[in-house]
Amino acid sequence: MEILEFALQVVLGITSLLLTLLILLHKGRGGGLSDMFGGGMSSAMGSSGLAERNLNRFTIVLALGWFISIVALGLITKFSVL
Repeated sequence: MEILEFALQVVLGITSLLLTLLILLHKGRGGGLSDMFGGGMSSAMGSSGLAERNLNRFTIVLALGWFISIVALGLITKFSVL
């Protein structure tokens, strides 16, 4: 059980870092903090290319893996017997 918990903690750490990087790679939609850093000059708000759609898909899959690892670690912590 300890090996599984350690593996889930490693997965959680890696997915957390990758998720942060992927979110920062997304294009700013304007009207928020992205305007402050020069992201407010986008010409087409609703259009996104193939790369942006793939980035969205990869971010969603990684977020699901992050969520599943959090839930699994919570269940292991709650039901572990000392």
